[in-house]
Amino acid sequence: MNILIIGSGGREHAFAWKISQSPKVGQLYIAPGNAGTARYGTNIEVGVTDFPAIRNIVLEKKISMVVVGPEVPLVEGIHDYFLADKLLKSIPVIGPASEGARLEGSKDFAKQFMFRHGIPTARYFSVTKDNLEQGISFLQGLKAPYVLKADGLAAGKGVLIIDDLDEAARSVREMLGGMFGQASETVVIEEFLSGIECSVFVITDGNKYKILPVAKDYKRIGEGDTGLNTGGMGAISPVPFADEIYMKKVEERIIIPTVQGLKSDGIEYKGFIFFGLISVQSEPFVIEYNVRMGDPETEAVILRIKSDLVDLFEGVANGNLAERELVIDTDAAVAVMLVAGGYPGDYQKGAVISDLDKISGSILFHAGTKILGEDVVTNGGRVLAVCSKGKNFKEALELSYLNASKIQYKDKFCRSDLGFDL
Repeated sequence: MNILIIGSGGREHAFAWKISQSPKVGQLYIAPGNAGTARYGTNIEVGVTDFPAIRNIVLEKKISMVVVGPEVPLVEGIHDYFLADKLLKSIPVIGPASEGARLEGSKDFAKQFMFRHGIPTARYFSVTKDNLEQGISFLQGLKAPYVLKADGLAAGKGVLIIDDLDEAARSVREMLGGMFGQASETVVIEEFLSGIECSVFVITDGNKYKILPVAKDYKRIGEGDTGLNTGGMGAISPVPFADEIYMKKVEERIIIPTVQGLKSDGIEYKGFIFFGLISVQSEPFVIEYNVRMGDPETEAVILRIKSDLVDLFEGVANGNLAERELVIDTDAAVAVMLVAGGYPGDYQKGAVISDLDKISGSILFHAGTKILGEDVVTNGGRVLAVCSKGKNFKEALELSYLNASKIQYKDKFCRSDLGFDL
């Protein structure tokens, strides 16, 4: 079968690498892809929300399955677009329709869903301009620090954690006033939970599910989790504290109620569910849902999946996921992200990347690159994920850091302390 991957980052390169290994695949296309995905399939320059252009590609290239990487096309309804088109509706889309995608597209929707289905999460209050004074009262009843979240998608920048009550109240007003555009027309005020985080992923056909390898990512730019939030500076899998006892709690209290809750709410859901969890005194709570795989967690997780990913996707599409086999490698895997100087603030694109051929023992997943003439150049804040396996995460990190040191481009940066908290 011919498969189309939507997206251009490290997650999509990891998907392309894994999907290309399946004997079920004929031609693989990536829209728009990057310099790395071009090695495993054909890149097609098209926007991830240009649904008419994607439709043309699907029909012209005789695509049999579409795998959606990023959240924006899912929230904007790419799956619905396919279902509404008589020529596309029989083509499986791996990723939920827009109603299910609201789990990520609306923090308020997600919190209501969790409370309705008894899924452990922090106390919250959703505030708009119409109930601002009630929101401020709720804020005053919390202990510092104060968590403020833009309800809608804000490119990973819509969460503020503030220590001072007056500053938090002022920030609520600024968010409602358009700090994050339409995304913060509603602001979710949350109780702060203190603990250690991890990312749990499942793939579901709407009835059954399979739990993928657990990972932990590192969002802050600076050593010791300091500085500004980023899209992710690296990831580790498995996570030592997410042992069998902890994961039994996660499955019983969070995964099963989520999958069953979607079904009981009449939401057909086919694709990935990401649970951003925090362990508070060994008890799991949901911080957030995503409706796709995380990035850079995917780049580590995908190395530990031994099964045919396309076979699992067919199980999702056909509603018989329970009959498909998921085999997970016992080795650890890591992703170390190389970023552009200045990221996550202002940064330059177009720096020539050299010495990629000197990498040995690791796999490179391109996150923000493109081909310019004879060169591979930087084309984003997060540039390359250097991914490795090992008997444990320390061994895998050692190899990734060794190879990361060989790659050269202007103002290269990476965090050198991944796993410091484990």
